[in-house]
Amino acid sequence: MSEERAIDEGTPVSEQEPDRSLSLTVQTERRLEHLILTGELQPGERLNELELSQRFGISRGPLRESMQALHAKGLVEMIRNRGVFVRAISTDEAMELYDVRAAVFGLAGRILTDRVNDELLARMHQFLDELEVLAQARNFDDYYRLNLAFHDYLINATGNSTLVAEYRGFVNKLHLCRARGLVQAGGLAVSNREHREMVDAIASGDKLRAQEAFFRHVERAKLRFRSTVEQSANRRD
Repeated sequence: MSEERAIDEGTPVSEQEPDRSLSLTVQTERRLEHLILTGELQPGERLNELELSQRFGISRGPLRESMQALHAKGLVEMIRNRGVFVRAISTDEAMELYDVRAAVFGLAGRILTDRVNDELLARMHQFLDELEVLAQARNFDDYYRLNLAFHDYLINATGNSTLVAEYRGFVNKLHLCRARGLVQAGGLAVSNREHREMVDAIASGDKLRAQEAFFRHVERAKLRFRSTVEQSANRRD
């Protein structure tokens, strides 16, 4: 699934170089989250405790605790007498997640109009210019990574820790039902035009305009997702 990702959100955590200042359980949680969000562990796949404990070089205790934490995040499901499985997100649930995420992202745009300054705008435009180069080159992989960083920057720039946590929760769940077709359906250039609309709205100082631009960006991503699902269903028929 590493080649089957959408381009519009989330920041998958890295499995590399775990932070030794964190507890073993938290380190393990982050490594498992990385495997799930990058698609190495697929939706519906069972998490094999023995294999994972050997892979991470840890006992099953911290591993089980980390699975409990991922269950609380909605990334895995625990089935009695069967085990722990990567959660599969249905199309209907994905639609609901997009709707709520659009509202939260719209709020982020509104908040940013009060916090914007020359430094923030300069960094946003730097992102846009770099993304444009990658879009013109049709460089999906680098565009994807930089796009994640751009969205993460916008969310963090709100300074609202509650909003950041909630937004990332929606994004992580949506990673479970992504497809590369989202990119093909919308196009890199289209995605970046939407980004420019968002930044222009923030710069205008108009809260309602910014809120609408951010909301609309997610709504369009939702439409691309639905179109991809429908096309996939038609091909199967």
